[in-house]
Amino acid sequence: MNRILPARAKEILSKAQDAHVLVVGDLMLDRYLNGTVDRISPEAPVPVVKVEAESWALGGAGNVAANVVALGARCDVIGAVGEDPEGRVLRDRLEELGIGTSGVRELGGRPTTVKTRIMARHQHVTRVDREVADDISEPQCDAFADAVRKLSPVTSAIALEDYNKGVMVPKLIRAAIGAGGRHGVPTVVDPKRLRFFEFRGATVFKPNSRELEDALGELLRPDDPEWMKAARERIGCENLLLTLGEAGMAVQGEGDQYMRVPTVARDVYDVSGAGDTVTAVLAVALGVGATPLEAAVLANYAAAVEVGKAGVATVSPDEILHQQEAFAEKEAT
Repeated sequence: MNRILPARAKEILSKAQDAHVLVVGDLMLDRYLNGTVDRISPEAPVPVVKVEAESWALGGAGNVAANVVALGARCDVIGAVGEDPEGRVLRDRLEELGIGTSGVRELGGRPTTVKTRIMARHQHVTRVDREVADDISEPQCDAFADAVRKLSPVTSAIALEDYNKGVMVPKLIRAAIGAGGRHGVPTVVDPKRLRFFEFRGATVFKPNSRELEDALGELLRPDDPEWMKAARERIGCENLLLTLGEAGMAVQGEGDQYMRVPTVARDVYDVSGAGDTVTAVLAVALGVGATPLEAAVLANYAAAVEVGKAGVATVSPDEILHQQEAFAEKEAT
């Protein structure tokens, strides 16, 4: 099944307001400096950008949370910010969206992770990152794990967003996945290479092709159900959802469930944040009773909408349904 009936898609998305997702992971702030270039610096052969506008957006686990509430669901987030103005901006942005921040902790000695993108007439000139990616301390981990225990009983899904910024240490990973198991709610993991094999027991494990290839140390065979099954068993997850960019997705579930989902994107403007959108849709859909295969199809439509927007963006249920309708019309012609 690489399709979902419009009535079923609408039914799942209409239940999003009943979902309550807990997002655990690396919080980041995306800063955009937009301007124009009309000369090259006399100091070095680089363009001089005259900044005309500045904006901020939630990144990482914050962007997953923003996408969750854009779908109509409730959301709490657990993560770290620094004792700095950027940390206040990040927390304020979360609260403005109605996202619960009781699990957000200010950690001394490390700044809020900020990615500054310098743009000139919609062209990406460069990016400047400010971060400390060292693992959080044992007491800090214990505080986050305690927040998981307090917030998980009221959730319908838990999303783990790992950007290798130091929050998703093994003890916290085990606490989050364990909480999902105790309360009978699905866990969705967006991994990075450092802790790739620490997420055993996750309901859906969602690497991209480069991450999985690097972790396994072999060429991918996403069109081979047996290879996908072996990869899933090696990772130890219930469902392996491999995102393949322009080639869509491959999903392998427990038993012999296998599905290839072709891409439905028509115009790719910017891929920033598409993975966060997929994670959010998976968590919300699973949280209201969708099967992993149904959730994957909806997430694929959502990703097609997101990559058609500039920068990090959210997607609404209506946009997902419209994308599904547009793709069906295209196939019929």
